[in-house]
Amino acid sequence: MPRKARERRGGGEGGRSAIPADMAASLARRGGIEGLVSAIPSASGLDAIKGLYLACSDAIRLKILFLLEKQPLCVCVIKAATGIADSRLSYHLQVLKKAGLIEGDQQGNYIIYRITPSGKQILKDGRKYIRALSTGEDGR
Repeated sequence: MPRKARERRGGGEGGRSAIPADMAASLARRGGIEGLVSAIPSASGLDAIKGLYLACSDAIRLKILFLLEKQPLCVCVIKAATGIADSRLSYHLQVLKKAGLIEGDQQGNYIIYRITPSGKQILKDGRKYIRALSTGEDGR
């Protein structure tokens, strides 16, 4: 195979991957590939992050978080504000609760939901991201 084709496929001399010199030096300071890989969170940490992003990946769930940011609410108020059916609302509340973004307490015949500190942080970070996008300071 010609050298240019090997390089496009990531293979340098002798089939080894060619790494730019500045990247190789940076990797060496981090302990090589092993050091880089060791900086990745554990499987349980990755699952927690994945759950958080999945919980925030639906507009209804984000609306619920914004509502609960204003004040604790019962299901009937959340339902009226979002306009969704009981079964769908129950599912969305369950996802948010499992992700640790909201919590609910039984008060008589009602469950009152409130946003957790983690949920507040997600909304704060979201607003910061939106501001950065609107000012062109999003790092792209």
